[in-house]
Amino acid sequence: MDKRENEVQAHIREKIEQALHEEQIDLFRSDFLEMHPYDQAEFYQTQNQEFRYLIYSYLAPEEMADVIEHVEKEQVGHFIVEMTPTYAAQVLAKMATDDAVDILNDLDKNKVASYLTIMPKESAEEIKALLHYEEKTAGSIMTTEFVVVASDMTVKEAMRHLRKEAPEAETIYYIYVVDQDQRLVGVISLRDLIIAEGAFTIEDVMSDRVVSVSVGDDQADVAQMVRDYDFLALPVVDFQNHLLGIITVDDIMDVMEEEASDDYSKLAGVDVDSVDNNPILAAKKRLPWLIILLFLGLFTASIIARFEETLDQVALLAIFIPLIAGMAGNTGTQALAVAVRGIATGEFQKQGIVKIIMREATTGLITGMTCGLVIWGIIYIWQGTLFLGFLVGLSITATLFVATISGALVPLIMNHFKIDPAVASGPFITTINDIISVTIYFGMATAFMRFLL
Repeated sequence: MDKRENEVQAHIREKIEQALHEEQIDLFRSDFLEMHPYDQAEFYQTQNQEFRYLIYSYLAPEEMADVIEHVEKEQVGHFIVEMTPTYAAQVLAKMATDDAVDILNDLDKNKVASYLTIMPKESAEEIKALLHYEEKTAGSIMTTEFVVVASDMTVKEAMRHLRKEAPEAETIYYIYVVDQDQRLVGVISLRDLIIAEGAFTIEDVMSDRVVSVSVGDDQADVAQMVRDYDFLALPVVDFQNHLLGIITVDDIMDVMEEEASDDYSKLAGVDVDSVDNNPILAAKKRLPWLIILLFLGLFTASIIARFEETLDQVALLAIFIPLIAGMAGNTGTQALAVAVRGIATGEFQKQGIVKIIMREATTGLITGMTCGLVIWGIIYIWQGTLFLGFLVGLSITATLFVATISGALVPLIMNHFKIDPAVASGPFITTINDIISVTIYFGMATAFMRFLL
């Protein structure tokens, strides 16, 4: 968006905001409803509670539903709760079923029950049908608003049926075909349906090679499938292949964002969702990791204590402990990030685990030797001690080599035992590599002590 367009958008927002603050309903509605729903949501989220209440009174539930569907997921529950129960129930009823379910899953169960009681029976039944599916499964993110046709329909009949059902469907780019028992037997694209001869039956023009997912499949696996096949939608079936719903690409984008956020929080060793909670609750969620890391840190300290005699003889060695430990932690975290991404994207399955590990080991050796040579030269110029520079440089080479391999291996081992590899968090790998680096450094220093004295 160029400067001119930004100025126009800013002017429109100012005009809408003025109409809202001056309670000019008709002017507000005419300008606000011309905006894209995303821009409407952005405007809505910047208003204080007083003006949000005005917006609720100015917009019909179906209009507000379009806005709420584009509000940031972390805030949408708060906005729903502040509405009057009747208005909130009507808004939820007008939303896409899967989006309404996502919101209700994050609300208090008593409020959910209240909303379902107030809203129209048909909408409530559709939402209830999805609410019982386990979170983060295909069933929990699918929508039941799609177009389905019978295999024995003619193309002309199917087109007539499509025109009738399309306004309520979330997408019509794919039309799914079922038999008399509601089992998924085929799919036909909108383009193929339009160009087909009207007298042909759907069975004649459909494709019977349908890629589908089970209702209990993990949402991350579903997202991977959509990405691999470049689908705009994916049908969801039960164990008898009955068509239950579809998952659209916009839902998959939300899943990918959620999974990325989840992996990031695990890599950081903290639950990012706890940021908005009470400090005591946030501390309660973070403490388990920190206690584990505290004991690992004590183990590192005990290793250094074992080499007290070495430190007494050459006190200068202590200066380089933070350098070596820090380099090991950084290198291990880099390898960890590569490994977790490789597991998530399926790269390890495609290229082979051995090949990936060899690549990371070679990378660690190259980076270790380069850093080792650099620090050798710096220490020689700084301290005028040739062998001390050699010792630190050799320690860094060995440490970075081992740290890179451990950073790649830990998530692979966890993945093998069906543990989320992202749990091998950055702080965990850093602390483990502290232990490795200190052991290598002082082990080498003790072995070559006669050259240092």
